[in-house]
Amino acid sequence: MSKIRKIYRSRTLWILLALIAFVYLNNTPHLTAAQGGEPKLLAHRGLAQTFPMEGIENDTCTAERIYEPEHEFLENTLTSMEAAFAAGADMVELDLKPTKDGQFAVFHDWTLDCRTNAEGTTKDYTMAELKMLDIGYGYTADQGKTYPFRGKGVGLMPSLPEVVEHFPGKALLLHIKSDDPEEGKQLAAYLSTLKKEERDGITVYGGDLPIAVLKERLPDLRVMSKATLKQCLLSYEASGWTGYIPDACRNTELHIPEKIAPWLWGWPDKFLSRMERANTRVVIVGGDGSDFSSGFDTLEDVKRLPAGYSGWIWTNRVDRTAKAVQTGIDD
Repeated sequence: MSKIRKIYRSRTLWILLALIAFVYLNNTPHLTAAQGGEPKLLAHRGLAQTFPMEGIENDTCTAERIYEPEHEFLENTLTSMEAAFAAGADMVELDLKPTKDGQFAVFHDWTLDCRTNAEGTTKDYTMAELKMLDIGYGYTADQGKTYPFRGKGVGLMPSLPEVVEHFPGKALLLHIKSDDPEEGKQLAAYLSTLKKEERDGITVYGGDLPIAVLKERLPDLRVMSKATLKQCLLSYEASGWTGYIPDACRNTELHIPEKIAPWLWGWPDKFLSRMERANTRVVIVGGDGSDFSSGFDTLEDVKRLPAGYSGWIWTNRVDRTAKAVQTGIDD
C-alpha cells in the first residue's frame, strides 16, 4: 500500500510540475517577441488645460484650478482636437452631453456654471443656444485674479455631428457621462445614420445602462463600460492562463490601470497579442484605477511603461507625451 502511495504522490508531483511549467511557458513575456513600434496615443479631451489631480471629486470645478497655461487650447473643442492630432494623437477622446433639442453637445461637466457664463445643464439649452456661451469663461490659474480664456471661448462648443464630419477617417472615443439608457438610445439612433466605415472609427464608453443599449442595437460597435471591463478581466483571470480569450474580451476596449496590468496573464506582449486577435483595444491609464483620467503626461511617466511597449496609452498632454515617447525610445 505504501508503494502505491509513493507512486501516486510521484505522479501528482510530476503533473503539478508540468502544469506549472505550462502556465509559465504559456504566459511569460520573455518568449514572446515585442510587437514593435511606438506606443499609440489616446488624447483625453483633445489638447486641454491640465490641473492637479489630488482631491478631485465628480463635482470639482477643475477650470478654477488649472496650471499656468502653456498653450491656447480648451478641452472638447474642434481646435483642441486638431491640435491633438497634429501633435501625434492616434485617437481623441471627447465627452457627450444631451441638449434640449435632442442633440449631443461635446462638453464635459454636469453643469455649465464652472466653465461657462451660464447656469444649469446642457439639457436646459438648445445646441444653438449653447453655441452662444463662452466656454472659456471660468478658467483661472491664480484663484480668480485673472481669467486668461474669458471671451475667447464663444461659439467653441461643438455638436457631435460637427466633430464626426470635421475628422473623417480619424479615430474617436466618445464618452457618455451618464448612466441614462435614453442617451444610449439617442446615440445609437445617430450612429446608425453613419456609413459603416465612419462607425468603424468610433468607440464608445460610459455608464453601464447606455452602453448595454448601444451593444444591443449596434452589436458591431466597439463599446466599454465598467460592467464590460469587469466581466472581461474576471473571466480572463480565471481562464487566461490557458491562452483562452473569453467572449467578454472580444470586440471591446479595455482601460487598464498601470498598477493592475502586471497581474494580467501574459502582460504585456502576450496579453496585447491575445487582445489584438480578439479585436480588442488595450489602453493603459495611470495609477491604480481610483481615477481613470490619470495618464502618461511626462517623460518620467513614459519611462514607467514596460520595455518595448507598443500598445495604447492615455494622455492628458499629448503634445508632451508624443515627444516623451520618442525621447524614451531614443534613450
